[in-house]
Amino acid sequence: MNKLTRRRFLAASGVTAAGALAAGATQVDWTSLMTAAARTPLDPKDGVLVVVTLYGGNDGLNTVVPAGDKAYQDARPELAYRPDEVLDLGEELGLNPGLKGLKGLWDDKALAIVRGAGYPNPDHSHFRSMAIWQTASPKTSVPTGWLGRWLDTAGDDPLRAVSVEPVLPPLLAGAGTAAASLPVGGLALPKGALGKSFEGLGAAQPDEGFWQAKAAKSVGDLHNAVRVLGGAAHDKEKKQRKGKLAAQLDVVASLIEAGVPTRAYSVSLGGFDTHADERGTQQRLLTELDGALTPFARRLAGTDRGKQAVVLVYSEFGRRVRANASQGTDHGTAGPMFVLGNGVRGGFHGEEPSLTDLADGDLKQTVDFRDVYAAMLEGVLGTPADRVLPGHSGRLDGLLLPA
Repeated sequence: MNKLTRRRFLAASGVTAAGALAAGATQVDWTSLMTAAARTPLDPKDGVLVVVTLYGGNDGLNTVVPAGDKAYQDARPELAYRPDEVLDLGEELGLNPGLKGLKGLWDDKALAIVRGAGYPNPDHSHFRSMAIWQTASPKTSVPTGWLGRWLDTAGDDPLRAVSVEPVLPPLLAGAGTAAASLPVGGLALPKGALGKSFEGLGAAQPDEGFWQAKAAKSVGDLHNAVRVLGGAAHDKEKKQRKGKLAAQLDVVASLIEAGVPTRAYSVSLGGFDTHADERGTQQRLLTELDGALTPFARRLAGTDRGKQAVVLVYSEFGRRVRANASQGTDHGTAGPMFVLGNGVRGGFHGEEPSLTDLADGDLKQTVDFRDVYAAMLEGVLGTPADRVLPGHSGRLDGLLLPA
């Protein structure tokens, strides 16, 4: 996010618990996570949900592109992609050319695209719309996020959900419990002779007392965390080379593979508020998204624990159908969601919104985003959706494969 920062969003969202926690009160250390993995490893039957937030309002029409639709070409002649430029998905839709890796996942039936996701009476404000998506409460403001409420139902252990973002997002703030926050670049151990001496302190010694043994184990856990997490969390140059989202997902993959008992993770990518010169900016951002998500999904598919994970990608709204005078698009309404992972039924879900039957120039939603959340809560996290989404009974059936 540029002018629209995550901190501004936190301050304006009305999710008060998250605002208090954004100062870092719930930061978790690496040793605690590795200790949890050793003591209570992730149950092989438990699903893991990884939520990817695209801040700024991603243009869904130039992500899953109806390139052959005359109404699309007429509405944004300088901004539209031609049919031969997109990656064909069938049903007269194609992926943005920056999403080549996701096209491979689509061909492998490991990517689901939920079309037309939104909510009734859409709001064009970044702050209000993101708060609606993160609290799953379109009608009234509430002080808790949807996964925060799930945390409240699952006990009082903040390690059940971990944010690998710079600040804790409101979606992870509950009334009684909030997720832990794990900064990506927060740990460095000494090297050389000093490093070897420090590592030696973690070795168990015969006849040592309780507290000496406990201190040694903490040092050992710390070094084990660095080995398990590799350079992903700590190598600044690598992080800059690969992109911030890729660095966040590297950490998440390592934690899942290490058996950390966290069931929900949050990561994010900002910058999608494309009011001017959108095409190049958005394609660059989608290419970064693709370069982070695709290797993450391929990596997870190669391990038993990785296969327990499902990834959900969303943005607070799509953009207006018609381009503006600056070759960008303004705040709109419905857009696509991506869901990927071993347990996902690949393909299209929900109907493509019409480009000729609009609501004041905006797309009409065809799927309530809470229907997708309900599927994640029940199919991945194993929690009845009505405990987290009170008053909402919708479900998007068939999004996940039978267990």
